[in-house]
Amino acid sequence: MDVSREAVKSRLKISDDVIITVARLAALDVKGVAGLCGDVNKVSKIRKNGPIKIKMIGDVAAIDVAIKVKSGEKAGTVAKQVQLAVKENIQNMTGITAARVNVSVCGVVFD
Repeated sequence: MDVSREAVKSRLKISDDVIITVARLAALDVKGVAGLCGDVNKVSKIRKNGPIKIKMIGDVAAIDVAIKVKSGEKAGTVAKQVQLAVKENIQNMTGITAARVNVSVCGVVFD
C-alpha cells in the first residue's frame, strides 16, 4: 500500500510593528546613537511618518532608519554600524531577509 504525504506549506506573517521594534532596539543599542528622529508610536506606524519605515517586497524587507548621533562621534561610522546591527537583528530574530537598510542622520545631540 502506497502512502503519499503531501508537503504542507505553512506561512508565518510577522507584523510590521515587530520589525519596527527589532530595528528600533538594534539601532539604539549601537554606540554613538543618541536616539531616533521623532517618536515610534501607533500613529507614526499607521501614517508611516515615524523614524523607522518598513516596505515589504515579497518576502524581503527594505528598511529606512533616521537617527541622531552623539557629539564627537563620526556620523558615517555610526550609520554603518546601525546598518549592520539592524540588518543582522532583523534577519536573526524574524527570519526576514533585509534587502537594504538605509540610515539617515537627522541631527547631532550635544551633551
